Amino acid sequence: MSDIEQTWTTVVVPVGALGAGVRADILEQALAAGADAIALDAGSTDSGPAYLATGKSKYSRDSLKGDLTILMAARAKWNVPLLIGSCGTSGCDQALDATRDIALEVAAELGLSPRIALLYSEVDPVLLKTRNSDGRVRALAPFGALEDATVDACEHIVALMGPEPYIAALEAGADIVLGGRTTDTAVIAAVPIMRGAGVGPAWHAGKIAECGGQCTVNPIDGGVVIKVGIDRFEIAPMSDANSCTPFTVSEHMLYENSDPHTLYEPGGVLRVEDARYEAIDSRRVLVTGGRFERAPYTMKLEGAANGPFQTIMIVGIAAPEVLSSIDVFLERMQWALDERTQRVLGIAAEDYTIFLRPYGWNAVTGAKVDDGFVPREIGLMFVATAATQELATRIAKTANPYFFHFPLTMGMELPSYAFPFSPAEIERGRSFEFLLNHVVEVANGHELVRTAMIDLSSKEAAHNHG
Repeated sequence: MSDIEQTWTTVVVPVGALGAGVRADILEQALAAGADAIALDAGSTDSGPAYLATGKSKYSRDSLKGDLTILMAARAKWNVPLLIGSCGTSGCDQALDATRDIALEVAAELGLSPRIALLYSEVDPVLLKTRNSDGRVRALAPFGALEDATVDACEHIVALMGPEPYIAALEAGADIVLGGRTTDTAVIAAVPIMRGAGVGPAWHAGKIAECGGQCTVNPIDGGVVIKVGIDRFEIAPMSDANSCTPFTVSEHMLYENSDPHTLYEPGGVLRVEDARYEAIDSRRVLVTGGRFERAPYTMKLEGAANGPFQTIMIVGIAAPEVLSSIDVFLERMQWALDERTQRVLGIAAEDYTIFLRPYGWNAVTGAKVDDGFVPREIGLMFVATAATQELATRIAKTANPYFFHFPLTMGMELPSYAFPFSPAEIERGRSFEFLLNHVVEVANGHELVRTAMIDLSSKEAAHNHG
């Protein structure tokens, strides 16, 4: 182990996502022990494209305000910066502005006057088309070359920023930095990098801590505290009742990562194949060996579009003869539903889709079920997708008789399945889809980021944003 004298930067990561629930008691305990910053993520693509397409948060405004109230009060008491990345789940401008409004509301209620930096990373479609025509946009597998029509179809497009805009905002005097779409690691790595910590350990610590307590023995018992040095970092849970182990820490490199030894970030690649994870005591882990290799700066692009509409129905099936031959039953029902829909409604196969998801069988994985397995019951979900909500619901209503009574074989007594709701059809609304999985080449980490500052200590600012 290196004998380099360490200068530590301590960052408290109180929860894996803003709105998931910050515990005020253990946050106070962590900050009282000494910290240089509070940093956390607020967004992800985990829950699909709807939040980027609509610009709305996954979490309720109440939960976001509750967490911001705790975090902003603690930030003011301990005089440390607060950094939040990917605000409003998607990090688009609309989502960032919604988070800004909550923060201003909290500041007014608590009598606080912070300087708040806003980092916008939504990309102008015209600019993106120009970059694409200049050959500065590359596709990531399995997507193909970007076309203008794809850009035009997106409701919102964001570029994932690195730590540089956060560092610049802090150097400009910000107390709170609310970021648009950001890599989960960058918002946590920013302050250690700014304060001179090793770039490799800073990025590695950011990756391990990105989901708060997910890298601990008890993931729901609060967040974590990282201490980043020149060539190493330490990580411990915020809660005294929780612990980190070499296993729980090292396994987080597998989270959302196809290669546990490599993580691509804006401006470089984190490589951890030589990393070592050692227990310091029963709660803390020391990590060494992570290194960051510089590379030409790129920012990942995410874009989401409005899709067709869907109506669903659900039935519970406990009929033994059906459960003994589910695959045969589903194949026959799919054919019958399609035949009836096209015959009764007079529409073509390309005008709609029906798919069946048997929960309790293989609805989650789609994988082949072990031979001989017979479930006690299944919940069968029907999903009709069409260009309009009205058509999707007509399809569901047309399919209802077969979905409710379809037998395993023709000629047998008709079975009945259990609808949990009345009416049976549930209009799910519009569907959404991701259309971009690309990177754009930029000169540096600031090029596609727009920064605005709100200084609540200024009477003019407080008036304009009151």
